[in-house]
Amino acid sequence: MKNIVYKFLILFTVSILATACGNKENLNASDQHSHSETSKTETHDHHDEGGEAMLSEQQFQALKMKIDTIALRNMSGYVEANGSLEVPPQNEAAITSVIGANVISIKVIEGDKVNKGQVVAYLSHPNIIKMQTDYLHAYSNSDFLKKNYERQQKLYGAGVGSGSNFQKAEAEYQASKALVDGLEAQLQLLNVNTTSVRNGKIAQSISLRSPIEGFVQKVEVKTGQYVEPQTELFEIVNTHHVHADLMVFEKDVYKVKKGQKVVFNVQSIPGEELTAEIYSVGKTFEDNPKAVHVHAEIENKKDILIPGMYIQGKIQVENSKTKALPESAIIKEGDKFYVFSVEKENNDWSFKPVEVLLGAKDTNWIAVQFVDTIDKNTKFAYNNAYYLNAQMKKGEAEHSH
Repeated sequence: MKNIVYKFLILFTVSILATACGNKENLNASDQHSHSETSKTETHDHHDEGGEAMLSEQQFQALKMKIDTIALRNMSGYVEANGSLEVPPQNEAAITSVIGANVISIKVIEGDKVNKGQVVAYLSHPNIIKMQTDYLHAYSNSDFLKKNYERQQKLYGAGVGSGSNFQKAEAEYQASKALVDGLEAQLQLLNVNTTSVRNGKIAQSISLRSPIEGFVQKVEVKTGQYVEPQTELFEIVNTHHVHADLMVFEKDVYKVKKGQKVVFNVQSIPGEELTAEIYSVGKTFEDNPKAVHVHAEIENKKDILIPGMYIQGKIQVENSKTKALPESAIIKEGDKFYVFSVEKENNDWSFKPVEVLLGAKDTNWIAVQFVDTIDKNTKFAYNNAYYLNAQMKKGEAEHSH
């Protein structure tokens, strides 16, 4: 009986110890699993706070990344106005010939830059030679009549010459002098050196010269062509003085005044805004449409701006400005919006998400307000936000593995 009780106690004790050991192992496994999950969570949370997209210099250039500090824009208070690029009349020139002649040489093509006084073509014709010989004959005759006049003047002054002879000599000399002056003026219009003509050098051709500095916009003549007097042969435009000529409708005229800023686009430069400042507001209405001309000096001129280009603009009639970024700089994650700040790290570029609140939208620009304070010198990505976000998520996925 004692042996049976003793065996029972041993079995009961072993059972209790086995159960205790099993509970301890399960507890340790649970603790380890809990610790592991906590560790993963902590690691993931830390990555979200420090998430970034890295681009190499090559990627940066290939994506044509645009970066800059935050822009201040007038997001409301605009008057829309369309128009074209123009230049003042004094900055356009039409080159013509004052005499009928043949074109023997053309020295420029459309788009060439020319200086004031630069030769653009040479003309030749027998009439040009005849004008020079006529001038030389008139000059020689005037010189003879001048000497006769001076001789008659001395005789008349000495009382040995008649007054009628003196008066006749004077009249003939003055008439010849007027003829010489007239022919000389004509030759000067033809850019002929009259001093050379008086020395017996007759020019076979004449030069056409640009009256202003600028670019050749039109060449309307061919080599060998006969051109009539006053026919426009070349057109020169000084594009340095190109400006925005906008049409403002009657209902908005009272809002527009000198000194206001204009933001406009040119179809030939897609995706880029130009700015200008109004320097003149017209005082008369055009009939169709009923609008006034508003002239604005362009502040950030481009070499490819050509008079006649169509423009679409907005005149800022209010001066309140707010921070804004292009739509391509903003991403949405859940119910929050982010932009990317930029820093260069050695040869790579680091882009980090920064939370913003959105405001008014104007075309492809959106007003933004930062949730946290930012340094005024912080630079942001102005484009490719969704690509940067994808790169950042890709980096997070690789890091988690």
